[in-house]
Amino acid sequence: MLFSKKTAIRVQDYNILRMYVFSLYTIISLVAGFFPLYFSVIGFSNVQIGFIYSIGPLVSIFSNLLWGIISDKYRTIKKVLLILLIGQLIMTLLLTQTTSFAVICVMMILFNFFYFPLNPLADTLAIMTMQERGKNFMTVRIFGSLGFAVSSLVIGFILKQNGAHITLWVCLILTGMAMIIALFLTDKSGSVKKMEFGGLLEVLKKREVIWFFIFVLFVAVAHRFNDAFLSPVLRQMGANENTVGWALAASSISEMPVFFLLSRYGSNLKELPLLAIASFMYGIRFLLMSLVTDPTWVIAIQAMHSVSFGIYYFTAIRYVTQIIPEEYRATGLALFTIVWSSIAGLISGTLGGSLLDINKEVFYMMAMALAFIGSIGFMTRHLVSKNA
Repeated sequence: MLFSKKTAIRVQDYNILRMYVFSLYTIISLVAGFFPLYFSVIGFSNVQIGFIYSIGPLVSIFSNLLWGIISDKYRTIKKVLLILLIGQLIMTLLLTQTTSFAVICVMMILFNFFYFPLNPLADTLAIMTMQERGKNFMTVRIFGSLGFAVSSLVIGFILKQNGAHITLWVCLILTGMAMIIALFLTDKSGSVKKMEFGGLLEVLKKREVIWFFIFVLFVAVAHRFNDAFLSPVLRQMGANENTVGWALAASSISEMPVFFLLSRYGSNLKELPLLAIASFMYGIRFLLMSLVTDPTWVIAIQAMHSVSFGIYYFTAIRYVTQIIPEEYRATGLALFTIVWSSIAGLISGTLGGSLLDINKEVFYMMAMALAFIGSIGFMTRHLVSKNA
């Protein structure tokens, strides 16, 4: 009887975690796919949108590391998540009160201070929970993909019917839902080992860690080009909000079978060659994006998210958990997010708007080149370490 009760509690914890990840990725879908569209509708130029997406990640470099360290130091994830969601809710409410470019820039800096750490902390919580169950955390993360896909279609339809001006009010609703679900999460304290800052610095000095993050940055900038500017690109091509939703959904739906296959059969595959293959597929994807003129083809190309981001994200997270010791897990994943989202977002936001103002072809050819550089780097590093 006691065993059955414990099993029921574990199943309930698992289901609540899946619900939380689903809800979190509805917010990510909105912020990544529809915030740029909202800024475009209220009259901001591509350069202004790029500026917004560069100053926010600059602050998130600090915020990701800060909240990751706080989580490791005080051995709590749930409480940190709740603080971040409350902060995001307040900042979204303030954003609804203005259309001034200067004020929105300040508000988005503060918004990103709370927004960016949510994803790596959710990954850390999922990894810890699933390790206790002896399962792969991708069985939880796949619900993030599902949440992203469903919300992309639903939000796209809602905004098409009501106008993109309600984007921030949709964000308020989604953040509130995520906060309610987060109240029922089972907290994880991380490793029983005490975190020492000196040990963290020693880990970060390792050659394999440094090279990994350098190559991640090349591919991340290419990814963020497309991530931040897909909506304005589609708008230039004559697409409506519904088409934007389908493009975002296509990418998210396509990654789910890849996550499933890798979680089931990918344990024996080497990480660096997989990262090289995924980076190469990113390059092909962006080459095709530079060539098409019909937004319908963009939806099809977005399905290549499966063999680019799907492989890349799964493998990179797994590699981080191998090269970063357990007691620094939340901080290590925060550092990955700093490179993948924050630094890459800063660079892509600074350059992306200006490149897109030249034309779409130049914009995506630059993304292609960066992805190919990352692919060569990962494969070279694999061959060097193999022959060492």
